[in-house]
Amino acid sequence: MTTATTATTDLTNRRLLRGLIGILSASAASLSANRVLSIALPWFVLTTTGSIAKTGLVAFCQVLPYVISQALSGPIIDRVGPKRISVLGDLVSMTAMAVAPVLYLSGALSFPVLMGLMAVIGIADGPANGAKGLFLPGATKAAKVSIERGTGLSAVVERTATTVGPALAGVVVASFGSIFALWVTASLFGLSALIVSSTLSNPVPDAAEQAATQDAGYFTRLREGADFLRSSGLLRSIILMLAATNLLDQTFMSVLLPVWAKHSGNGAAAIGLVVSVFAATSIIAALVAAGVAERLPRRTVYLIGFVIGGIPRFVAMAAGVPLWGVLVVLAAGGLGSGFVNPILGAVTYELIPTVLLGRVKTLAQAVTWAGIPFGGLVGAGLVTLAGVSGALWITGGLYLVAIVLPGLSGDWSGMRKQQQPATEAATEPAVREDAPEAAAQEAATEAAAGLPVPELSTT
Repeated sequence: MTTATTATTDLTNRRLLRGLIGILSASAASLSANRVLSIALPWFVLTTTGSIAKTGLVAFCQVLPYVISQALSGPIIDRVGPKRISVLGDLVSMTAMAVAPVLYLSGALSFPVLMGLMAVIGIADGPANGAKGLFLPGATKAAKVSIERGTGLSAVVERTATTVGPALAGVVVASFGSIFALWVTASLFGLSALIVSSTLSNPVPDAAEQAATQDAGYFTRLREGADFLRSSGLLRSIILMLAATNLLDQTFMSVLLPVWAKHSGNGAAAIGLVVSVFAATSIIAALVAAGVAERLPRRTVYLIGFVIGGIPRFVAMAAGVPLWGVLVVLAAGGLGSGFVNPILGAVTYELIPTVLLGRVKTLAQAVTWAGIPFGGLVGAGLVTLAGVSGALWITGGLYLVAIVLPGLSGDWSGMRKQQQPATEAATEPAVREDAPEAAAQEAATEAAAGLPVPELSTT
């Protein structure tokens, strides 16, 4: 009897964790596919065409459709469920990605066809990635862990994929060629689809929410998402802050960092060192955040973490600090930055009701990405006007304003963690057979009652 009870408890615990493990594994596969593609594709185009212009153009053909399709996909995700959109998007991306090397090996891959395939991948991948973000609240609740732990683990997966993915792509391209790397990318998209289809189920909003929106058309749903975004002061402020810092981060990465490396005499190797050190310490910090962020004051940690992670790098580089000093500053910056995304992710998930999650989250993600295509132009303009040091000081000052100004406003007092009612906590059963479904239902009920219940990220 005892053995049977223990076996039942183990099976139930596996079911509770299945969703969280599933969404983290699927996100790791999908993000790694994109990171490998970001290295393999430009190298493939550059080595086969010899054209820098075509190399940039093919990447543009993927990114622009990605942003647009993600912004417009929210109402469809909310109607048919994130699972179908995620699986379908990953399968389309896998197919388009696999077609490119097949056509190349058969001598039938022209540049316009390659651009078309990349556009298809962008159109499919934007909604698929947006849909994956909708699983996290229900998965964390079913696993009986805090939303901060879920967003912390998600940040660890994202930053690890950003660090390991390009390195993996470099090894694969150097060892087997860029064609093989494209096969790897297709396989990772397929793996993501398999994981989502076998481990995850759609979030379940409550009956009142379904009745209120089930007959609404596409444009009505899209307008509902935009209206919610406009009406939520804290969410709007977070999104605008992220749009500004993402633009400035892109300005730093695409122009200021390489120009500083050349101007200071440190060379191209310094770029890799700076990025690697920052990414490594941010992974460590995100792991720590996954364990302790739920017990920390959110606004204070946000302000300290973002200021340490965002500002000192500009000061150190503008002041002519030697490379070892810059690396120390970037290491500390990564430790501060690693706490930011778990906290902002938890707050935004809490602010958006389950029934509106798809349309609001995808719109919000598109807004935060809106400035990224212009980061290089801003960086080039600042360096031309003020020189390298002046551009670093200006960008650092703007970064400080973008972080602190909204962070000190009254709206951000709403970042405080929502407390679970004592009576509810006291009566909650320890383990339930229907826990995943019931947890999703409870999340929707809390949202409908006005208790706040996505993934926004800094670059």
